[in-house]
Amino acid sequence: MAEFWLISAPGEKTCQQTWDKMNIATTRTANLSTNSKFTIPDLKVGTLDVLVGLSDELAKLDSFVESVVKKLAQYMSDVLEDSRDKVQENLLANGVDLNTYVTRFQWDMAKYPIKQSLKNISEIVSKQVTQIDNDLKARASAYNSIKGNLQNLERKNAGSLLTRSLADIVKKEDFVLDSEYLITMLVVVPKASYPDWQKTYETLSEMVVPRSSNLLFEDQDSGLFISLEFIVRDFQYNEEEMKADKEELTRLSTDKKKQFGPLVRWLKVNFSEAFIAWIHIKALRVFTESVLRYGLPVNFQAMLLQTNKKNIKKLREVLHELYKHLDGSAAIIDASMDIPGLNLSQQEYYPYVYYKIDCNLLDFK
Repeated sequence: MAEFWLISAPGEKTCQQTWDKMNIATTRTANLSTNSKFTIPDLKVGTLDVLVGLSDELAKLDSFVESVVKKLAQYMSDVLEDSRDKVQENLLANGVDLNTYVTRFQWDMAKYPIKQSLKNISEIVSKQVTQIDNDLKARASAYNSIKGNLQNLERKNAGSLLTRSLADIVKKEDFVLDSEYLITMLVVVPKASYPDWQKTYETLSEMVVPRSSNLLFEDQDSGLFISLEFIVRDFQYNEEEMKADKEELTRLSTDKKKQFGPLVRWLKVNFSEAFIAWIHIKALRVFTESVLRYGLPVNFQAMLLQTNKKNIKKLREVLHELYKHLDGSAAIIDASMDIPGLNLSQQEYYPYVYYKIDCNLLDFK
């Protein structure tokens, strides 16, 4: 997945000229980036005061929506057991991969009507993504509960003989049941101690039945125990309890399988919705900042640059040369300064409007 720079510059005689100039500058001597136009419709501008306030709100909304998009992607990865190829093919926007969606972005008029004010559109996005976030928490909690309980039961049936459940190993005929005088003891003996065990077990107590020791099961872990002692396992043969444990394991396994398909489908649909909402927020931010920076009437060209890590420094220099006349102070403005309406705090500031869209949403270990 790629990283994109979403930038805008004022329209010259025509917006096409602005586009041509940037495109030639970044591709003429070296292919510093792969570029595409980013089409934003004619949105309702509103008053300057509203735009200034909205600029800060959109910054917060951008961060929130991005966090939900990343949570959905990461949870998809968790549910699919971190299989990289399967995860990526399920993370689509409008049925296409993320790079394609971003580079061919088209405003969704049905979801976000452009006759509404910018503030209303941002509130539609906020409400929609908050609902997705709440639903994700509820669904993840239900699925994780089943998954956790199943893992605990499976863990009981795995591991060494010192800790694992013995219910699936022993049989009824291995035990003397309902006797007043005899009881069957289960003992874990390290492999290295087998000879000592056979020599000594009959003399451990006056009450041991001679030749009554039988090997029921071996695992690989017994070699881990260097002690010459043996360990008695506290175990009572109870058919009803053993049957209940097996039924619980089957039930949880069935429940997990039943929930898996619908959960993956829900994640696919809602990841797509959240990602689309996120890119619309980026469009709103570019529009708002461009009007604040370049003034009215609305006349700017939004452009999308797909970057290459090794060319980033050179690309910045080329863009700076191209646009430094827009704001001579841009080169010296400190990123920690807080200038209302330009949303500079904690982000890079350039003479052109700039936002980053990073489609690398997963943290694979």
